[in-house]
Amino acid sequence: MLLAVGLGNPGAKYAHNRHNLGFMTLDTIARTHGFAPWRARFSGLASEGSVETASGPKKILLLKPQTFYNESGRAVSEAMRFYKLTPDDLVVFHDELDLAPGKFRLKPGGGHAGNNGLRSIKSHLDGDFRRGRIGIGHPGDKARVTGYVLSDIPKAEQGWVDDLTDAIARSFDLLASGDFDAFQTKVTHLAPAPGKDTNEGD
Repeated sequence: MLLAVGLGNPGAKYAHNRHNLGFMTLDTIARTHGFAPWRARFSGLASEGSVETASGPKKILLLKPQTFYNESGRAVSEAMRFYKLTPDDLVVFHDELDLAPGKFRLKPGGGHAGNNGLRSIKSHLDGDFRRGRIGIGHPGDKARVTGYVLSDIPKAEQGWVDDLTDAIARSFDLLASGDFDAFQTKVTHLAPAPGKDTNEGD
């Protein structure tokens, strides 16, 4: 089984925030592949399904933690304990300040770079995990970061959001099969980023 987690905050107030791009990505994956309805499990909302890969069907659990962004590790660890999963079975989709808006990078590990959701998950796991980094750009001033990530995605940027989440969903069979380079390549081909990288550090 692959556990795909999206980071975000629960409730309508936050639904369209930049910080909720992880939730948006999982919603698109679930819709594209006809997953089961979302239901409350593991301190979050979960949806189960499978995708066809080159080696056959792969079972997937999508999880949107409802613990608020900074406590995401609690929900992730509950699901992983229940299914006896390892960090190799986990991918986390999240917004990324250090990539330009619309840029996507699948990363095999690394630090949390101040992302409290990743920090929380790392504190609950023994080992590293893959991250699907969805670039939102940086507001330019550290003092503005909180307000920036908790603000709604502007209508002018909704196009790349829709294109990128759709590309991730349409390429998801490659991620599920472990063909990570092909997954990254296909996502980039289907949804070329509108801007350039700002900083691709950890």
